[in-house]
Amino acid sequence: MVNRSERPTHGKGFMEPLLARLRARQANLLIPDSLRQGCILDIGCGSYPYFLSNTYFKEKYAIDRSQATTEIADIRWYTFDINTSPSLPFENNSFSVVTLLAVIEHIDPENLVSLFIDIHRTLKPGGVLIMTTPAAWSNNLLRLMSRVNLVSKEEIDEHVYAYTLPLLGWYLGKAGFEMKKLKFGYFELMFNLWSLAYK
Repeated sequence: MVNRSERPTHGKGFMEPLLARLRARQANLLIPDSLRQGCILDIGCGSYPYFLSNTYFKEKYAIDRSQATTEIADIRWYTFDINTSPSLPFENNSFSVVTLLAVIEHIDPENLVSLFIDIHRTLKPGGVLIMTTPAAWSNNLLRLMSRVNLVSKEEIDEHVYAYTLPLLGWYLGKAGFEMKKLKFGYFELMFNLWSLAYK
């Protein structure tokens, strides 16, 4: 049984620990080894930063609106709500990698371009933004799964928007990421999308 302080998400859901592992695995597969000697920022990591706890980087930073439930020595924690203000409290060119894993579906779409612009600002040249989000077509299925506690009802109820790959490309382009430096794909039986955006 997962310790409450180490839950990868708030709320309950039988499949949530597995889904957190699959997201972390996908993100780790997408990160170029050459960037791991730099700094990573995980935005919306949850009260327990599962992904950051299971990846190697020289320096690790976490942002979430919740306080950390467990102190992890090598992770620098910032309690910050990006829905309130999409401006990040970091210098230009700070990070080799920024991740948003199962986060953008919780963000007000009106703030998304501003957040992507600020992520672009904080990425080092050659750095990468890595995102995962449920595929738009899976939205109704996720809501059904939340009713029978397969996934967290609290998390699903907080979804404000569902994305397609072309729409993600549009938002990233509006934020200054070049289309030729974007890559996209699916994972988890096409239930989820991933994207890479290089600076």
